[in-house]
Amino acid sequence: MSEAEDQALLPGQGPDTLDSTPSVIDQVALARLYGEPLFALPQDLYIPPEALEVFLEAFEGPLDLLLYLIRKQNFNILDIPMLDVTRQYMAYVDEVRGRNLELAAEYLLMAAMLIEIKSRMLLPPKKQEGGEEAEDPRAELVRRLLEYEQIKLAAQQLGQVPTYGRDFLKATVHIEQSLQPRFPDVEISELQAAWRDILKRAKLVQTHKITREELSVREYMSQILKQLQGQRFVEFERIFNPEKGSTVLVVTFIAMLELAKETLIEITQAEAYAPIYVRLAYTPV
Repeated sequence: MSEAEDQALLPGQGPDTLDSTPSVIDQVALARLYGEPLFALPQDLYIPPEALEVFLEAFEGPLDLLLYLIRKQNFNILDIPMLDVTRQYMAYVDEVRGRNLELAAEYLLMAAMLIEIKSRMLLPPKKQEGGEEAEDPRAELVRRLLEYEQIKLAAQQLGQVPTYGRDFLKATVHIEQSLQPRFPDVEISELQAAWRDILKRAKLVQTHKITREELSVREYMSQILKQLQGQRFVEFERIFNPEKGSTVLVVTFIAMLELAKETLIEITQAEAYAPIYVRLAYTPV
C-alpha cells in the first residue's frame, strides 16, 4: 500500500481543494499531495482507470486485503472484531466500485462471507449435543488467514533467493572454431624415419624380469645338517653354492645362523684370520 500511496501524486492541485477527512477504510491515505496525505478525491478530478490499478494491485486477493486490515489495526487474528473489519472491507469494495472499476468476483464473495459471519455472531450461540459449545463462526476464516500468511511469508523468503536472470547471469564466452586443419601434413618418409628411430632406441633399453622364488629357511637347515653328517669338520665356504644365486646364499646363511642359535651346529675358528669350520654340535644316532 505504501508504494501505491507514494506513486499516486496528483499534480496541479492545492491542499485547500481536498477533503482531508480520513475515510472509513482504515485511515490510510489514497495518495500524497505535496507530502500531505490524501484521504478523499475531489469530485471534479478526472483520474484515468489505469492510475488506480496501482491501488488495486497492492493486494493480491481478498485474503491479502483482510490480512492487511487486521495487521494494520493491530487486531488479534484469533479474535477478529468482525464489525470493524467488515466495515473497513466493505468501504474498500464500495470505493473501488464507485470508481467504475471492475472488481474480481472473489472480493464480492469474501464480502458476502464476512456479512454472514457477522450475522451468525449476532445470533445466540447454539449448544451442540453433549453440551459442547458450537464452533466459532470465525474459525474457518481465521484458519484461512493463518495459512495464507504462512504461504505469503514463505513466498517472500523464496523470492529473496538469488534467481538466474534476475540476480545473476551465466557467463558465456563465444569461441570461434578454426577452419584450419587440426594436424599439419606429414611426409610418409619422415614418418617412417621417426618410427625406425623409435625401434633403435627400444633395442638399447635392457629390461630385467624379476621372478619371485619362495625359499624355506627350515628346508635349508635340513640340507646343512645332512651335509655335516659323517664329517668331523666342514669348511665354511663349502656350505654355500654361489651358482644358485644371491638369494639362495642369503637363505643358506640365515639357516646356518638359526642352527647355531638352536645349538645344533658349532662354528669354530682356531685363531684370528684362520679358516672357519662348521660341525655338528651333537653325535648322530
